[in-house]
Amino acid sequence: MSARLPNAVHALRPWLVHDVVPDFRLEDVWALPTPGGPDDFGRLLALVQGAERVDRERSLAGLLWAVRWKLGELLGWDDPGAGLDGRVRSLRERLPAEARDAPPGPAVEGLPFVPLYLRDNEYAAEIANKTVHGVLHVGWVPDGDGSYRGEMAVYVKPNGLLGEAYLLAIKPFRHLVVYPAMLRRLERLWRAARPVAVPA
Repeated sequence: MSARLPNAVHALRPWLVHDVVPDFRLEDVWALPTPGGPDDFGRLLALVQGAERVDRERSLAGLLWAVRWKLGELLGWDDPGAGLDGRVRSLRERLPAEARDAPPGPAVEGLPFVPLYLRDNEYAAEIANKTVHGVLHVGWVPDGDGSYRGEMAVYVKPNGLLGEAYLLAIKPFRHLVVYPAMLRRLERLWRAARPVAVPA
């Protein structure tokens, strides 16, 4: 089952992302409903690619995303000059050479995240607009009982008062609607891809 985790749980793991975003704020950490073995990280990433995709006609999360993109269009939040290598520089320049020269990993379908890096047990992607520079981090961690699971973290660097106000305004929607919908979808996809064995 998915659950929010204390930020310290993520901060204590030896992730590369800690060295990449020392000036960002760790906003959320979630345990993902994806129990598996040590070699299942690639399967998780394949599902994360489409986990943000929602039925925009029938779901509340889809409606919220549609409102967000419309506001961004009207207020210029997502103009090209407000994004990566416009208002802010990509974090790829902060990566060590071996990570910077390797393929950065898959894009997140339906959202304008740009892959940042991919390692054996972690993946990061970044997004930037007029309100915030953010990083989505997904890791594959031992669960303490011999199995493994995914862990998702979100880092943010608000753009002044506008960014702080924006993050404060969307926080309840993210926690009560958007993340739960995304994680439920991820859990359904994970179970469908690997049905739970039923003893004979």
